Amino acid sequence: MLLVGRGIIAALLGALLVSACGDKESGRVDPADHAAFYLWAGVRPGPEVARASELYILDGEVRRNGERLVALHPQAPRLADKRLWLVVRTQTLEWNPAVRSVILRDLAHWAAASPGLQGLQVDFDAATAHLDDYAAFLRELRAVLPPRYRLSITGLMDWSANADPTVLARLKGTVDEVVVQSYQGRTTIPGYERYLERLARVPVPHKVALVEGGAWREPAALRSDPLFRGYVVFLLNPS
Repeated sequence: MLLVGRGIIAALLGALLVSACGDKESGRVDPADHAAFYLWAGVRPGPEVARASELYILDGEVRRNGERLVALHPQAPRLADKRLWLVVRTQTLEWNPAVRSVILRDLAHWAAASPGLQGLQVDFDAATAHLDDYAAFLRELRAVLPPRYRLSITGLMDWSANADPTVLARLKGTVDEVVVQSYQGRTTIPGYERYLERLARVPVPHKVALVEGGAWREPAALRSDPLFRGYVVFLLNPS
């Protein structure tokens, strides 16, 4: 009976271990394994937000006409215990001057409510062929940002593989970090491994954005990349 009992106990412990580790070994992005998250408009915060150390929260969006910032998070978040980024999603680089004024106002409001505010992130899908234009836009934006705010941007994986190194170098000294997107919609982009193997070509500190539930196996090169700073998970509502 003692041998049978030990066998049952071993089986139960094995089942519990598989249950606890299954998400980590499944090749899928589990928010429980991470501490930094994107929180977009309309996404219901889960328990991972409460324990997060860093949040990127969408404040608003600049539409194609560039006329104004459409507010998507009207109240400044009060999160004293977290590092926080105010994110502006933009469809254009042709901003009305009033857009920058509104962003600066929002940054001041967020900083007053959340002392852990790091700065501004611009979320823009800059094609590799037009990265030089984007770098010029960012230099102008950096010039009007108060020095206490850091500047973050999202980036495409294609930059690491195909961007001109001299153009990539123009980001250095202007932006403080690049968060490279490895997904589109709810799905990880196929072939992400071969792009991220070359991420060290981006000469500023960089993170990789993952989508909740998306396929993921960490490329070995990331852990030896001296400028790699970890992951940010884009949270989703259940489908």
